[in-house]
Parts: sequence; structure tokens; C-alpha cells
Amino acid sequence: MGNQTSQSEFILLGFSDFTDSQTPVFLLLFLIYVPTLASNFLIISLLVSDSHLHTPMYFFLGNISLLDIFTASVSASHLYSSIFTGNRLILYSSCIAQVFFFTWFFVTEAFLLAVMSYDRYVAICHPLHYTTMISIHLCVQLASSVWIISALCSLVHTLCTLRLVFCGLTTIPGLFCELYQLIQLSCSDTYLNYFLLSFQAGVFGVSASAVTFISYVHVFQTILRIKLKDGRWKAFSTCSSHLTVVSIFYVTSIFNYFYVSTNTFPASRMLSVGYAFFTPFLNPLIYSLRNRELKSALHRTLVKTGFISSWSMTREELQS
Repeated sequence: MGNQTSQSEFILLGFSDFTDSQTPVFLLLFLIYVPTLASNFLIISLLVSDSHLHTPMYFFLGNISLLDIFTASVSASHLYSSIFTGNRLILYSSCIAQVFFFTWFFVTEAFLLAVMSYDRYVAICHPLHYTTMISIHLCVQLASSVWIISALCSLVHTLCTLRLVFCGLTTIPGLFCELYQLIQLSCSDTYLNYFLLSFQAGVFGVSASAVTFISYVHVFQTILRIKLKDGRWKAFSTCSSHLTVVSIFYVTSIFNYFYVSTNTFPASRMLSVGYAFFTPFLNPLIYSLRNRELKSALHRTLVKTGFISSWSMTREELQS
């Protein structure tokens, strides 16, 4: 009977200890979520509508924006409801669904960032061969492979999670159901789960991080060989946004894994908020604030729709 109860629902703590601040927390997360959706949808619409942005780099950026929308939406679905209603229970099926989607999106982002790192490597280290080495057809194949392989990887973990047994009404000390936490809380044999977690982290995690690291080692070597200061800065500016996003992703991932494994709830919760809400919120800002092509595309779109006058466009924008 205890196992049957645990298989039907869990207690998800979330922000239950913020008893006097539920409304401010709800408003804060809502004010992060809405701009996240708006900014990422705006980037996707610009990438689709503006022919100047039909390049490999922006194709992958569109995938990142789509991924940010999915991640923020899955995070917000149950959390907003629990804050608003005060109900901390989450159905077993909903919890397993969160495990699948979060694992899928996490692995997908790691691979997409690795592919984008390789794209930046080719663009900076082999600029004359960029169009022949990186084509839109190749980008579609790479992106499709990343999404499919990541989904299969997540499906394997999810199916193995279904075999776990939980004793009593299990309390999950987090904002949402995460794979590692469920494995820790199980009272059954978890050897297979830890083995698969370690194996796939070793194969996929190391390979994705290695591609990212090696690509940027070559990028920095090429940049340092440029004699002109303006040339070095121009080359670095083409990859600075992506490098910032990569740094945020790996730093939050490493610290989140460390705090989740040590059951440090307050720190783990803040890192979960950072990954699930602030990262999707910051990514479009990082990619767009210093990107002249995106700004120009937005300007052209606003002129076409009549929101601003064509007289406000610069000479470069008019020529393009």
C-alpha cells in the first residue's frame, strides 16, 4: 500500500518555505517567463522572415530559442500552479514527464552548444571554406540528429526510472522533478540507474564538452595570431555571445549537480531557478544586444510593418 501511494503522487516542496512571499515569488517568475517567451518568439520570427538571417549560425540560434521556450514552459507548468493554489502534490505521471523533458532539453542544449562551437571554429579558423564546410543541409541534419539522439537518451533514463520503488509519500526537495533526485530518493536498487547516468554522462557529456573546448582552443589560437587589434576584436565579437552562453550553461550545470548530489536544498533551488528561468531569459538578450544583424533585421521588420519610418534606418540597413 505504501508503494502504491508513492507511485501515484509526490510532494514537491518548491517555494513552500516562502509562506509570506508566495505572491511576490509568483509575480517575479511570471515577469521573467512572459519576456522569455516574447523575446525568443521574436528571435524565431525574425530568423524565419528575414532572408539575411538564413545562415547556419542563425539556424542554430533558432534551435536554442525554441529550446528556451520549451524549457521555461515545462518549468512553469506545475510551479505556477503550486504557488498559486498552495497544492504541493504532483502526480507520478507528471513527475515522470518532467524527468523526460528536462533530461531531453538538457542533453539537447549541450549538443547544440557543441555544434555551434564547431560552427564558430570553422567561421574563424577556416573562413574561406566556411560555405563549403557548413551548409544549411548539414545544419538540418546535425540539428535533427541532436534532437532525436537526446530524446532517445532521455527515454532510456525515463524507462529506467519507472522501475524505481518509493517508500511512502516521497518528498522531493526541489522546484521540479529531476532525474538525479528521484534516483536518490528511491528505496529500491538503483545500480542500473547510476550506471546509465555515469555511462551516458561519460559518452555524451564528455564528447559534447570536448568538442566545445577544443573548438574554442583553436579559435583563441587563431584570434591571438591576428596582428591588428581591430581584427582580433572583430573575430572575438563573432563568438563572444556564444561563449557567454556556454559558460553560463556549464557553470550552472556543474554547481546544480554538486548541490543536488549533496542535498543542499536552498542552493539547489536557486540554481534550478537559474537554469530553468534565468538562462532562457538571458540567452536572447545575450545573443541580440551585441548582434548588429539581429538589430538590423528587427529594424527592417518594424519599417515593413509601419511601426517606424524608413527615414530612421541607417545607410547600411537601406543598402542591405
